[in-house]
Amino acid sequence: MGCSNCGTKDGKPGGCQSHGSCGTGSCNRMNVYDWLSNLPIHDPATECRVMEISFSQGSRKDFYRNTTTQIFEKGEIVSVEGVSGFDVGEVSLTGELVRIQMKKKSIDEFHPDMKKVLRRASDRDLDLLKQNKAREKEAVIRSRAISRQLKLDMKVSQVEIQADGRKATFYYIADDRVDFRELIKIFASEFRVKVEMRQIGARQEAGKVGGIGSCGRELCCSTWLTDFKSVNTTAARYQNLSINQSKLSGQCGRLKCCLNYELDTYLDALQQFPENADTLQVAKGTALLIKKDIFKNLMWYVLPDSSKQYPLLIERVKQIKKLNQQNIVPDDLGAVEATGKPKEELVNVDLTGQFSLKTLDKADRKKREMRRGSNQPGRDNRDNRDNRQGPAPQQRDNRQQPRDNRSPQQRNSRPPQSRDNKPPTQKGDNQQPPSPPRENKPPPPIKKQ
Repeated sequence: MGCSNCGTKDGKPGGCQSHGSCGTGSCNRMNVYDWLSNLPIHDPATECRVMEISFSQGSRKDFYRNTTTQIFEKGEIVSVEGVSGFDVGEVSLTGELVRIQMKKKSIDEFHPDMKKVLRRASDRDLDLLKQNKAREKEAVIRSRAISRQLKLDMKVSQVEIQADGRKATFYYIADDRVDFRELIKIFASEFRVKVEMRQIGARQEAGKVGGIGSCGRELCCSTWLTDFKSVNTTAARYQNLSINQSKLSGQCGRLKCCLNYELDTYLDALQQFPENADTLQVAKGTALLIKKDIFKNLMWYVLPDSSKQYPLLIERVKQIKKLNQQNIVPDDLGAVEATGKPKEELVNVDLTGQFSLKTLDKADRKKREMRRGSNQPGRDNRDNRDNRQGPAPQQRDNRQQPRDNRSPQQRNSRPPQSRDNKPPTQKGDNQQPPSPPRENKPPPPIKKQ
């Protein structure tokens, strides 16, 4: 994995212009941070003329002598001597730190057979490198098919072709010894290159392929781990881990290398626990040791007649063991309560400073009122009409009287009343129509007898 801003263009590092020495290790795998790069050179005569060159994004590194008068910086693309030709790689380390790396790998700085740096990579060299790197994927597929036809118990994991295309290195995995003499002849005629076979382990294959581990980070074997130590299940037992093959195995199919990282810390902590304390004699029987908790300094025992587990302090176990040596059997184990750390009370802290939430409450209340008003359109229109007319005068029963359009003379005149002294009925009332008025007829004449 590399930085998106530190890509190499036209043979020169771009982006942050740190020339690959950003220290994150993302520009190149297995990268060593050059903490002496900014120091001036005091004595050019004693300067280390050997450089570390990496190939295929750090999957392979080698040392080359700089016999030219040019000064190369970390991250530059150079052409170096290869097998019957040249190869193109990236400068991964220069200066005094190269001597330290060579001392770790037991390489002589002044070895006469050490290969040399030829020049800075030209455009033609980069074009040849790009063309031959494009052939590697097809070569892996074809080589696997040929090995299956020959019925060889091996797996070709990677093919690395030299920049000039004259040599190819085939990395394979095999459990036993493989007779690939016939395979080399077929590879040489098929790919028309000089063939070199290299056997690697499962961990080296995982480092070349790369990936993400169960911890969420990039694999250690593909970023910084170069020394693969043996790992066994004893390391898991010391750390009280369940022997689950699927959880303890990495992407290589072997036990995870990180099981050895904290093993020394666990071994130091286990020195405080008493030895030969697998069984304790009490009145209820023989208590058997189940597990040890080095974080809480507890030892868990179980009695034969029950499945309940009893946590004991280290001092109590030593005391019972001393009593048993004196042929004294205590009445009980003296278990303690295995309580965890008390939970800390959470304290609410106002991170907003002077900001008050009342303004948000007012805004929410206003939105609710507007939403409630929109659900009643008649009421909203009536309220808006009243607001336009202004405040209404105080009237009896808070009801608005009907508007009177009569003239002043009509308003002063009294309305006609009927004989019953009842007010005349108004239109629209659900009442019977009035009876017609009686005619004033003269009384009938009185007949004389």
